[in-house]
Parts: sequence; C-alpha cells; structure tokens
Amino acid sequence: QVQLVESGGGSVQAGGSLKLSCVASEFAYLCGMGWYRQVPGKTRELVSSISNDGTTHYHDSVKGRFTLSQDNGKKTLYLQMNSLKNGDTAVYYCWADLRFRHSDYRCQNYWGQGTQVTVSS
Repeated sequence: QVQLVESGGGSVQAGGSLKLSCVASEFAYLCGMGWYRQVPGKTRELVSSISNDGTTHYHDSVKGRFTLSQDNGKKTLYLQMNSLKNGDTAVYYCWADLRFRHSDYRCQNYWGQGTQVTVSS
C-alpha cells in the first residue's frame, strides 16, 4: 500500500519561511505529485503540483513565493514556502497520482495525513 509521509509544518510569523517534505513509499509509476491545502469550511485547493514530465503548476496566490521540487528519484517532494502570509494558514496535504504496481491499469490518487501550517502577524 502506498504511504505519503509529510513533515515540516509548524507556526511562523508573517514573512517567514517553512519547508514541507513528503516522502512516498514504493510505487511503479508517478503520474503527478503535489500539495493541496484546506481551511475549515472551505474546499481543498491545489497549491502546487508537478507532472511526470516535470511541468509545474502554482496557485496564483503563491506564485513567486513557493517553490516545488523533487528528489530521491521523485519519491520525495518539497515545498519551499517563503514570504508567508496569514492567508497561507491551512492544513497542507501531500497528494500523489500514481500506479502502485506496473500491472495497474491507471494512476490513482493517494493522500498524506496533512500537516498544519500557521502564519501569525
């Protein structure tokens, strides 16, 4: 079974930085990977993602402040968050769209347990 293990959340003052990490267990093929965030009462939104060909996407609100990167044969995903704002406060979830086995017909979505990011003034 696929596991996504997140780390790096915490509390920081506005203008500060945090770096989130997500480590994926073994998988056969990665279609995409990224970070979502959610605040109570709102739908989960895509913060940033990277596709299998390396194409990255960023939510407009984080462009120029957040940077997504991969390492360890694409099994580790990082989100460097700089110039944090109060509006970045949320639970951040690692997401992966992957095939667990080579014989799987298509990629499926998997989620981490979430890590809290709190930005205060």
